[in-house]
Amino acid sequence: MKIIRYSFAAACFTALLAFPPQSKLNLVCAQTQEPKAPTAAESGPPRISDRTYKIDATLVNVDVLVTDEDGRVLSGLKRDNFRVFDNGVPQQIIDFSPTTAPITIVMLMEYSSASYSYFADKAAIWGTQFVQHLDPKDWVALVTYDLRPKVQVDFTHQQYEIRDTIASLGFPQFREINLYDALTETLDMLDRVQGRTSILLLSTGTNSFSAANLDEVLRRLKQTDTVLFCVGLGEAEYVRYGGNLSYMHGKATLENFARQTGGLALFPRFEGELPDIFRSVVGYLRSEYTLTFRPPVASRDGLYHRLKIEIVDADGKALKVTNEKGKRRKIEVFARQGYIAPKDKTP
Repeated sequence: MKIIRYSFAAACFTALLAFPPQSKLNLVCAQTQEPKAPTAAESGPPRISDRTYKIDATLVNVDVLVTDEDGRVLSGLKRDNFRVFDNGVPQQIIDFSPTTAPITIVMLMEYSSASYSYFADKAAIWGTQFVQHLDPKDWVALVTYDLRPKVQVDFTHQQYEIRDTIASLGFPQFREINLYDALTETLDMLDRVQGRTSILLLSTGTNSFSAANLDEVLRRLKQTDTVLFCVGLGEAEYVRYGGNLSYMHGKATLENFARQTGGLALFPRFEGELPDIFRSVVGYLRSEYTLTFRPPVASRDGLYHRLKIEIVDADGKALKVTNEKGKRRKIEVFARQGYIAPKDKTP
């Protein structure tokens, strides 16, 4: 099954990207390239409350991470190393850049009084740990949800603001866990933010009675270029006490969310796994490439288009990568699965 295969790949990627706190990612340098300096637009403070939308609707942005099958990141790739296919049709890449801007991430945290606030307390502890893995120049915002989402801290460089706010949250007020509404509303807010955006979702995968249904959430994910990282709060309890269909459904939902956006779904069983998981999320975001193309007018049909990314060499053939022993390794590409094309309104 696709979900099982994806979960295994995500687990392998997490384990292999894990590295000691004072070391760096194990980079496979295919080619070398000088990084670009951040632009003025990238250096300004993002705001969830901004009302100006960021997107030229005729452009499609795709954030791509490229690794080998052992989880080693391929750095130094150039525009000519990428081939983009939209519903099987090759597209011209009109803009290309490796990651240089600071991370812009929303920590979307389940904070409900359900289960005697057990998972709310767990999410608070994990969220406090996550911000420790960010750099001072990174932007992070905190949104909690139970009955409805609430922006607790807008984007900030000050990690202590996140930690202090989490420490002062108090007891959750509602038992409801409206995940679907919280996610769609957060995505709507991120549509107003300039540059590359991501979400770290700390959740059990449970949804109470959101106004949005699962199909609507999945459709909304097809419309966004925000990358979603889902960290499941309930895996240890599932293993320890035995699971149920509700938990399995929630887990599959989180896997589906991450897979659709080209992110990862991770389910730690032990507290000791968290540093490696959070370093993997941050390492992922610092190792991406952003590709931009403009679909032709004939393709602007308002329908869902599947994307495929291929990595090639200077001759247009599949790029060959070997490990330190000279053994050929398979290339893995992490990117959004597709997008909903804009609807051409030309009469």
